[in-house]
Amino acid sequence: MGSSSSGGLTASGRLSVTGWLVCAIAAIGFAFDIYELLMLPLVIKPALAALGGSTPAGVPLLVPGSPEYAKWARALFFVPAIAGGVFGLLGGYLTDLLGRRRVLTFSILLYAFAALAAGFATSLPQLLFFRCLVFIGVCVEFVAAVAWLAELFPDPQQRERVLGWTQAFSSLGGLLVGAANVLAARFADMLPMIHGDHEAWRYTLISGVIPALPLILIRPFLPESPVWAEKKAAGTLRRPSIRALFSPELVRATVVTTLVFAASYGIAFGAIQQLPQILGAQLLPADKGGPKGHAAVIETAKQAQAEAVAAAQEAGRELPPARLKAIAGNASDEAVARVTIFQEIGGLVGRVLLAFAAVRVASRRTLLRLFQWPALLVVPALFWWISTQLGDAASLPWIKAGIFVAGLLTVAQFSFWGNYIPLVFPTHLRGTGESFAANIGGRVLGTAAAWLTLTFAAATPPDPVRIALVGAAVAGGYALVGAILTRWLPEPGASVEH
Repeated sequence: MGSSSSGGLTASGRLSVTGWLVCAIAAIGFAFDIYELLMLPLVIKPALAALGGSTPAGVPLLVPGSPEYAKWARALFFVPAIAGGVFGLLGGYLTDLLGRRRVLTFSILLYAFAALAAGFATSLPQLLFFRCLVFIGVCVEFVAAVAWLAELFPDPQQRERVLGWTQAFSSLGGLLVGAANVLAARFADMLPMIHGDHEAWRYTLISGVIPALPLILIRPFLPESPVWAEKKAAGTLRRPSIRALFSPELVRATVVTTLVFAASYGIAFGAIQQLPQILGAQLLPADKGGPKGHAAVIETAKQAQAEAVAAAQEAGRELPPARLKAIAGNASDEAVARVTIFQEIGGLVGRVLLAFAAVRVASRRTLLRLFQWPALLVVPALFWWISTQLGDAASLPWIKAGIFVAGLLTVAQFSFWGNYIPLVFPTHLRGTGESFAANIGGRVLGTAAAWLTLTFAAATPPDPVRIALVGAAVAGGYALVGAILTRWLPEPGASVEH
């Protein structure tokens, strides 16, 4: 196909203005879909504490490790993933049926405004409902954006670069959500009151509406995929079918890609995304097990409470228990967010390395293994080590370094799939095939790792050491399965119709 119909390139092969707009909106979409996914680990503890009720003394009824906490934490991690997987699969089908641009636009608007609504939730069922809508939008957006970019840039090297660099913005989304959580915690008292309080987790959730704003302005200038549009206009676009993914020509690609995709996500959700649960301070009374979390984070939360009490006494007033709890929670959130930012910096570096390697390593299996095998060794070992360091305040800088490496090795694998999947499914099944692998594999089977970790780590009183050890085992199991199955991952061939 010539460049004139590519939609994203000028006659000289450079990005056109339209091409830059396409890349910009795709990068924003990728950034904020990870922004939304990584938001929950940062806000889940304060959200459950706020919405789950408390004793007359102000002690939250839902604390990490308790059965009720584990039930809601599992629900918030896994039920939205199931909803995203099921409806995301439908979204992939609609991407092939209705077009890439239309589905991409509405998916971003859905998750942005659902995130806004989640910040005003007054109950756990409400929060769960809006998080389901967020996941549905995110799951559909990824599939539509990857198919759209792959078809707008037909030159293989140009396509690899565009997919690699736009997906690198996903890690920018991780950095942004960490920074948003830090800012929300620091400036919570200066922001408008929501339901009678200044809770940082609500402002963090609401910030997810940001990607809708540029999209509303840019949408009229976005082209449809020229490949899809030409086939549709000519009447040669075959109707998508989930059953066709299991035809003899595609069944191996469908099954193995789905399972190895799940393994990549399982490493992240089984261990890495549980880090806030492990480090975050819970200032529980002695009869509830005493303070839990990393020693440095506990000290930060206690210091914030002490400073607030001193300021209140100087002003001649007394802070209620609920306010003290919120102050400690905000300080803990900020301290943990500063650690998770290192994970996202590592993820950004990993995506950049993948973008460079994707145009230089011919074998797709070899490209994946460059990150997959080290992750198999590093992530379980890191979380086992973290389990031994929670009482040592001086270990926090080393935890930051370790989570940087874990993020690099794991998040780079996410970018791999955006580059790989469009190469193994034909045009009329590209969205459907991507959606099956990404949503049934990554979003359902992969995020089930969080459910496994939270289930087997549940204890009363809460035990961060146990969460770290179970997370190490779950992530290691997923990584091992993925490393073994990669042997059967198909190398893309010229026979696939594009």
